[in-house]
Amino acid sequence: MPRAVREQQMLDAAVRIFGQRGYMAASMDEIAELAGVSKPLVYLYLNSKEDLFTACIRREAAALTAAVRAAVRPGLTADRQLWDGLRAFFAHTADHPDGWSVLHLQARTHGEPFVAEVAAMRAEIVAFVTRLVAVAAREAHRDPDLPEHEVAGLAEALVGAAESLAAWANATPGTTARQAATTLMNFAWAGLGSLMRGQVWTPPAEPA
Repeated sequence: MPRAVREQQMLDAAVRIFGQRGYMAASMDEIAELAGVSKPLVYLYLNSKEDLFTACIRREAAALTAAVRAAVRPGLTADRQLWDGLRAFFAHTADHPDGWSVLHLQARTHGEPFVAEVAAMRAEIVAFVTRLVAVAAREAHRDPDLPEHEVAGLAEALVGAAESLAAWANATPGTTARQAATTLMNFAWAGLGSLMRGQVWTPPAEPA
């Protein structure tokens, strides 16, 4: 069997074990047994438990970002692009619950360098959403110079809400990707849609 294929089998097994048992509880013996290989071969290919976990994070992060990017088609309205991206995000996290557990739960709780790997993935998604919202807002306000920091916070909030909702949806039987995406669109787009129309909420004046 080609090395690349064998490595993917090992990563498949590792994602399942890490996702279901957690990084600390997972053992290389379990991973090797599930992959159908010897433990020395896992070490030969992937060096250590830490390197194996890092490889899992990178693979799952790349797959998730690729799924979201592939679903968003340029030229559509901003709400349609956001809807398509959210549906892809929730579909992928639902179809790969162990991978999402690795990214959302395990990698974030075991320090560097794992946190940095997930942060890089998240930064890429936030930047992608920021550009999407910024372009739509500039067009709506007819202001080509509208700075990104005006909408960057919205992108951060939206991505954070999507992450939390994906974790909830995966733990709630019967919740579909379409339902989760609809929930977030109902929560977020009412505000974003108003922003596009120039209807901005203004905080009350500070007391004297």
